[in-house]
Amino acid sequence: MDKNFIRIKGARTNNLDNISLDLPRNKLIVITGLSGSGKSSLAFDTIYAEGQRRYVESLSAYAQQFVGLMDKPPVDSIEGLSPAIAIDQRTIGSNPRSTVGTITEIYDHLRLLFSRVGIPYCPNCNTKLKKQIIKKSNKKKLDKIIAFTCLKCNFNLSPLEPRNFSFNSSYGACFSCGGLGKDLQVDDNLVWNHNLSIDEGAIKPLSKINLGSQREVLEEIYSLAQRNNISLQVPIKNLDSKKRNLILQGDKHWSGLSYYLLNKYKNTKSSFVRQEVNKYLRSVDCLACQAKKLRAEFLAVKFGQENIFQISQKSIIDLSLQFENFLKKNNLNNNQFLIAEPIIKEIIKKLSFLSMVGLDYLSLNRSAITLSGGESQRIRLASQVGSNLSGVVYVLDEPTVGLHQKDNEKLIEMLKNLRDNDNTVIVVEHDEAMMKAADFLVDIGPKAGEDGGEIMFSGKYQDILKSKESLTGAYLSKKLSIPNKTNFRKGNSKKIKIIGAKEHNLKNINVDIELGKLIAITGVSGSGKSTLISDILAKSLNKKFYRAKAQPGEHKKIEGIENINKVIAIDQSPIGRTPRSNPATYTGAFTYIRDLFANEPEARLKRLKAGDFSFNIAGGRCEQCAGDGVIKVEMQFLSDIYLTCDLCQGKRFKDKILDIKYQDKNIYDVLNLSISQALDFFTKKDALREKLNTLAKVGLDYIKLGQAATTFSGGEAQRIKLATELSRRSTGKTLYILDEPTTGLHFADIEKLLKVLNMLVDQGNTVLIIEHNLDVIKSVDHIIDLGPDGGDKGGYLVASGTPKEIIKEKRSYTGEYLKKII
Repeated sequence: MDKNFIRIKGARTNNLDNISLDLPRNKLIVITGLSGSGKSSLAFDTIYAEGQRRYVESLSAYAQQFVGLMDKPPVDSIEGLSPAIAIDQRTIGSNPRSTVGTITEIYDHLRLLFSRVGIPYCPNCNTKLKKQIIKKSNKKKLDKIIAFTCLKCNFNLSPLEPRNFSFNSSYGACFSCGGLGKDLQVDDNLVWNHNLSIDEGAIKPLSKINLGSQREVLEEIYSLAQRNNISLQVPIKNLDSKKRNLILQGDKHWSGLSYYLLNKYKNTKSSFVRQEVNKYLRSVDCLACQAKKLRAEFLAVKFGQENIFQISQKSIIDLSLQFENFLKKNNLNNNQFLIAEPIIKEIIKKLSFLSMVGLDYLSLNRSAITLSGGESQRIRLASQVGSNLSGVVYVLDEPTVGLHQKDNEKLIEMLKNLRDNDNTVIVVEHDEAMMKAADFLVDIGPKAGEDGGEIMFSGKYQDILKSKESLTGAYLSKKLSIPNKTNFRKGNSKKIKIIGAKEHNLKNINVDIELGKLIAITGVSGSGKSTLISDILAKSLNKKFYRAKAQPGEHKKIEGIENINKVIAIDQSPIGRTPRSNPATYTGAFTYIRDLFANEPEARLKRLKAGDFSFNIAGGRCEQCAGDGVIKVEMQFLSDIYLTCDLCQGKRFKDKILDIKYQDKNIYDVLNLSISQALDFFTKKDALREKLNTLAKVGLDYIKLGQAATTFSGGEAQRIKLATELSRRSTGKTLYILDEPTTGLHFADIEKLLKVLNMLVDQGNTVLIIEHNLDVIKSVDHIIDLGPDGGDKGGYLVASGTPKEIIKEKRSYTGEYLKKII
């Protein structure tokens, strides 16, 4: 066995066409190709899956019992494979308590620092506490240190421990919110039907669901109304706001509707009631701790005149500078410095890893659930660099997602550092800079799905430029290219104006969205793009048009909303959380397909209905797997494993359903068709073909009709949503908002996407995209560039205009890189 190579023979995972390939070990390898060509099948489903399986096989007898449950990838052999670690774009978690600080363990070091050298102050009068020793008169004559004491307020504080600074511990967390920093509150706008009176059923939660004690609540409201002269026959919109608030907050005789609903939400055993009540609640900052999560006495402990919350608020770049300056000045007494120095050095080291992957704009208290898939992936990457492992195969999925070209160089340097530590780094990627930096390139194609799965090229970057077979090579050598835009739309002369945007790092900026154009929001990572568009604009419009309860980010006002009549935000969240959700169900195509099967003569003879051909409801589906086709096995210390259901063999339906055929295919066979195959199969079904065509237009002709939602990347999920919107009738006054729609797209796929986006604009709509891809940025009508940098140094409007105008702006990093390709 040659230890210098990973030798793969006969790989047949998914659409891989029995490929054999030698990959050099301890190199930076990029696997590229069209979307759906088989890149992930090779990198994750073959190399990583087999590496993980072998690693588990080498563990304890307890762990080895799970090896038999782990499917061996369909490959003849893989030689020279080391244990593998996958760093993909999964978000870090859904726990609202997780922050950048906790998941990187930097916050653990801060807690240690504050407990060892923090200076406690009185939370009441802000006086520095003094140590007080109380002598105990026992036989051993031991002295006990109480703590720290404020002689003015008679306030005592026990000796500090790291757990006192944890918002996940009862020893430090705010009593009111339990360390979440948030409380629930009944939303005045959501709870009322403003056109009705209370007698007519204006209180939505009481009219929509049975809360068990409705009559009792209404009696309390009637009594309160009598006491306070409130009319129950007047529509809510005409009722005085003070009287409306009295119903919500109550008086000295009754605690009010808000208390009743919150109590019901917290104490009910019914998940249905909890879900329904939640529709009328919104999250607000905790009044007790002012969203700082900790108790007042621990927020009063300071290091360098700041408490732990204030330090956690700082961007990673600013915090690094602060701690580096502290080490230079050494203004603690010698003993304190000896304690603090090793802790601070470890913090600086961890912060530097985050900076290297382009995340220096994040703060330690940034909630993990607000991180994008790309940010989550780079945080995991930073932790791996810090681990100093060697002899490992790292597999990464598009680590450049969400990164500006300016930050790519740092990321590439970090991947090279991983490689130089005797690791093999395999990256699934479309970024040109990453390909140029690679030691070895693999291009898979020639197309997607069943027409993909072949090795079109393997070798060095300079050689792919000469390849006649590689589509990627043709784009890299500029034989093929996305043309520069020459004619820029003038729009419809109407605007939406965002005025006084101040959320997060935005510097009270005013931004004009010119309607009737294809517009790109650009800027370095952390410059404020998502804050401006997703947190302020999209949430404001959703609240206006759809009464959404998510609160917009801080801003003065938005003008010109009357110039649109619909807003559609298409993000990269999954189209469903279970294997039963798929493109056919999401786009509505499955309704047509089920009707076709239900109308077959044999189905009518057996009195089968359309619902029997659904795996979402009991009837025709396999009940052992509830229509999933797979059964989940919890692996405790490893990721859960999904096994094919042995009753239906993964076909999801009962035999009586699978016996029904439409044009010689049963329902399982049809769901197993790719979109391109389905278009050929349903030749005379225009309504169904129209829905399928939209999926093909956004470059998804390779996915299967019944492919589980859980298997799609964020970019694929976003394009399925885009296709669904395309199949609906356009109003001509719609604002479409997309966040990095090029995620997971090859050069050729980007051309397809641009055609779709331009088609939407040609119908009179406005398309607003947050984007880093230069091929897309050069192809829009208008650019809004934020920056100039990330974090505190970002949040300004740097430039606004056509691509040709942006390249003239010297402060714009986007203009600098755009100039190189225009």
